[in-house]
Amino acid sequence: MKCPYCRQPKSRVVDKRDAAGLDSIRRRRECLACGKRFSTYERIELAGFSVIKKDGRREGFDRDKLLAGLLKACEKRPVPREQIELLVERVQAELWNYEGREVPAAAIGEMVMEWLARTDKVAYIRFASVYREFADLSSFERELKTLKKKTM
Repeated sequence: MKCPYCRQPKSRVVDKRDAAGLDSIRRRRECLACGKRFSTYERIELAGFSVIKKDGRREGFDRDKLLAGLLKACEKRPVPREQIELLVERVQAELWNYEGREVPAAAIGEMVMEWLARTDKVAYIRFASVYREFADLSSFERELKTLKKKTM
């Protein structure tokens, strides 16, 4: 593992533990050249899973893309990053149980929307505005009404 500070390839593991309830391992490392410390994470990769997009295109599942979308939706909201990371791990676990090697993007989107609806309504609306591609104000209002009905 190359040091992010000096780019030297040699480091030693100082500490290793499960990453806060996630399906990953956190390793605390120390660079043997400059002495600075940094963390690395090891997690299962969903190699070979394809996501079927709305337009029929297929692309590989990208955990970081899902995480980035969630972080953007939850930006400046009281949703801890650990909770978001845990959701991404849960989505990945669901994909392992999915029939076949291709997953519709809609299935992933609905999993995320369901969680966001329970967690933070503002983040839900932010995510929905991109995921559902609101074309105008009336589609936005319909989504708000649906959300209100679910919470009552």
